[in-house]
Amino acid sequence: MAKAFGIVTAASNRYVVEGMQEYRPISSFSFAGRYRLVDFPISNFSNSGIDRIQVYISGNPRSLVEHLGTGRQYNINSKRGKLQLLFHDEGNINRLYNTDIAAFMDSIDLIERTREEYVIITSSNMVFREDFSALLDQHIKSEADISLLYHRVDNACDAFRGCSVLNLNRQKGVLGIEMNMGNAKDRNIFMDTFVMKKALFVELIKKAAKTSSMYHLSRFVSSEAETYDIRGIQHKGYFAAITDLKSYYDANLSLIDSETARSLFDGKWLIYTQTTDSCPTQYFEGASVKKSMVSNGCHIEGTIENSVIGRGVKVGKGAVIRNSVVLAYAQIGKDVVIENQVIDKWARVIHANEVISDADKPGYVRRDDTL
Repeated sequence: MAKAFGIVTAASNRYVVEGMQEYRPISSFSFAGRYRLVDFPISNFSNSGIDRIQVYISGNPRSLVEHLGTGRQYNINSKRGKLQLLFHDEGNINRLYNTDIAAFMDSIDLIERTREEYVIITSSNMVFREDFSALLDQHIKSEADISLLYHRVDNACDAFRGCSVLNLNRQKGVLGIEMNMGNAKDRNIFMDTFVMKKALFVELIKKAAKTSSMYHLSRFVSSEAETYDIRGIQHKGYFAAITDLKSYYDANLSLIDSETARSLFDGKWLIYTQTTDSCPTQYFEGASVKKSMVSNGCHIEGTIENSVIGRGVKVGKGAVIRNSVVLAYAQIGKDVVIENQVIDKWARVIHANEVISDADKPGYVRRDDTL
C-alpha cells in the first residue's frame, strides 16, 4: 500500500479564465486537443502508485463528473484504490468563502479516516509530470514538516501573473509565499503542491478554519513559516499554470513544438483520459496543415497553421486557422479566417469573414455560439 493518498484541488476559487469558466471548472478544460486538465494530476498519482485520490469539485461540475466517471480510465487499483469526488461551492454566499480550507473542512471526516500516513495535495490547473513517490521519498529523507514543489522561471515579469512564488533561503527553506506581481524576472513559482503528514494536514486545516474563513492553505502555510520546517523541492521539465485565458492559450500552443511536447508526454509515463472512439481525421483535396496538432474525427478542407484542433472539428473549404485553439466539435465555415482565437466547443463561425485578435490578447468565441 502507498504511504500517501492524493488530493486534487479545484483551483477555480483562485483563478478566473474569462469565458470558458462559465461552462465548466478549470479542471475540466480541454488541453492539447484530447485531454482534460484534471487528467494530469490524477495520472501523476496513478503512475506513482498512489491509488487513493480525492478530487475536489466546485462550480458547474457536470462536465467534470461525466469525464471522471468511475475513474477506471486512470488505471487505479480497483481493490485497494478509490477515486472520490467531493463537492464544495459556497460561491452563492460570497466568493471569499469558497476556499480550499472550507472544502477540506467539509470532508474532514473522510480525510481523518484515511489509512495512509502522508498526503500529497496538488492543483488541477497546474500541468506537469512528476513522480510523486520520489517526491514523497525526498520529503521523508529531508525530515521537513512540509515540502512545497516549485518551478524556477526567468520570465515571471511577463508570465505566471497571479501565481504564488516561494521565497527561499540558501538551503531551500521556505521563508514565505507571496503573489507574483511581475516585479522580478527570476522567481520560484509555487506549483500549489504540498507534501506532509496527514496528521499535520488535519491540524493545519482546523487551525486555519478557526483563524479565518478567508484562508487558503498556501496563505496559512506561509503564515506558519516560522513555526514549521518548510522546504522547497525544485521541479524540472514541462510546467504550465492555467490562470487566465492567455495562459491557457499559450500552454496549448507551446505543445506544438515537438521538443516541448516530449518534456510533458512520455511513453513510460502515460497520461490517462476518457477515450472517444471515432474515425481518423479526413483531409480533403486542397487541405493544408502545418505545425499543428489535429485530433481524431475532424473534417479538414481548409488551411491550419500553428494551431491545436480538438476532436470532431469541421474546417470548410478556403477557411484559414492560424495560431488558435479550437475545441471539440466546432465548425469553421467556408473562407472564414480565424487568427489568435480560442474557439469553444460546438461553436460555429460561419457568417463572419474574419475573427482576428492580437496574439498578446487572444479572442474567445463562446461555447455553442454562432458567429
